[in-house]
Amino acid sequence: MYIVIEGIDTAGKSTQLDILKQNNPTAIFTKEPGGTKIGLELRRMVLNGEAKSNIAEMFLFLADRAEHIEEIIKPNINNMVISDRSMISGIAYASNLPLEIVTTLNLIATNNLLPTHVILLELSKEELISRLSQKEHDNIESRGIEYLLDIQKRMKHTIELLKINHLFIDASLSIEEIAKRIKDFINE
Repeated sequence: MYIVIEGIDTAGKSTQLDILKQNNPTAIFTKEPGGTKIGLELRRMVLNGEAKSNIAEMFLFLADRAEHIEEIIKPNINNMVISDRSMISGIAYASNLPLEIVTTLNLIATNNLLPTHVILLELSKEELISRLSQKEHDNIESRGIEYLLDIQKRMKHTIELLKINHLFIDASLSIEEIAKRIKDFINE
């Protein structure tokens, strides 16, 4: 299985990934961007705002994604792989281009390899405002509430467009309830 946890920043991905690590000690855990040596450098560049062009930023993510598929996903295809983000985020965050073009570019980068399970943790506007007020913002979070909510909407639309097996979860539920729903979804 190739399982992906998606959601905008502060949705609770890290918390749920920690729970999954405890419950699935033999699984391979990874993340996008940054799951490979090249990916770590590309992630640093994007989060520090080094790419001045939105197109350049998207291609940095695509380079990371292609490397991630080759180094992490393909060699472990017969294992349980759990990833913090995936091409779903890549498509959603490239909001300056039409969805169809960005989807095609991502399918090229992944060699058409899609996750088998996608979990999207969704935040309401009020919950997002509350959570962002409690932390310092990186380059992407600094783009604002409406930007992040639009990204969340694009993630949901992308998952539906690609017809990937998915679970949408209200991220304001208790940590335990979210973890139970994720476990049930993976085990069904």
